[in-house]
Amino acid sequence: MSLSRNILFFVLCLSGWGVHGGLLETNLVSKMVGTRGIHIYLPPSYDTEPQRRYSVLYLHDGQNVFSSAGTNCAFGWGNWELDKTADELSRAGKMRELIMVAVDNSLARYEEYCGSHRAAGAMTNSAFENYAALLITELKPRIDREYRTLPDATHTAVMGSSMGGICSLVLAWEHPEIFGGVASLSGSMGVEQTNFLNGVLKNFHGQAKPIRVYLDSGVVDYTGGDDGRSLTEKVAAELERIGGKKNLEWFVDAKPLTPAELEKTGLRRDKWDEAQTSQHNEFYWRLRVWRALTFLFPPEKLKD
Repeated sequence: MSLSRNILFFVLCLSGWGVHGGLLETNLVSKMVGTRGIHIYLPPSYDTEPQRRYSVLYLHDGQNVFSSAGTNCAFGWGNWELDKTADELSRAGKMRELIMVAVDNSLARYEEYCGSHRAAGAMTNSAFENYAALLITELKPRIDREYRTLPDATHTAVMGSSMGGICSLVLAWEHPEIFGGVASLSGSMGVEQTNFLNGVLKNFHGQAKPIRVYLDSGVVDYTGGDDGRSLTEKVAAELERIGGKKNLEWFVDAKPLTPAELEKTGLRRDKWDEAQTSQHNEFYWRLRVWRALTFLFPPEKLKD
């Protein structure tokens, strides 16, 4: 076993390896965007089934998605607990085990996630193009090289919320040869003058993209809006026009939780008032993310 593998195994043991999925914290020194924090989840069977290979889910806003982020991150909303949810769902046979790779955001979050390309005549890439290159040409090849992945698009997906949601959609739309699945939770469909909806989807009349798409939203957010519901509905309608319903799932979280319901969730009491008026936060994404996981990574079919 190599030194790097020994170090990896030691770190994973500290994270509860063999009982729950292991979590590894590392950095990627990128030529495109500089050093970026990377969080890697390996499933419970990773070390006990050394011949097995796994699907991979890439995630934005990586500092908020796993339980290692703690319960008070994201302005008190807590983390997504995505590792715990994946453990529970796979253990219950509701989804396949997978590897998850989460990339930290930066101060350039809007520019990297908004999906905009370089302006006409510009000589350098946009921040979004650089971020896309980080994922596609730097991070994914490294993950496929160092871990037992199923590297094809059928087994690779990308997921995010809010700005990370629209970023995920644009990435999968433009690179279906890389990302065969995509999930957008409370996606910010209105950014850049709703360019993805009005400038891309509505003008598209070609062959359907070979991607599976999960979309969701609440009905209220902190701005007094609808958590992107109306625009998400229009995006879903265009995707259905292009490719039909088979590879599309759209869910609307129809109402915020009541105080009685919130009391059962463990959410900090000082966040209850806001939780009744906004579904655009990590708390609600934590509650809804199971839908995306089971849609994109259903249980593997048993062989005869």
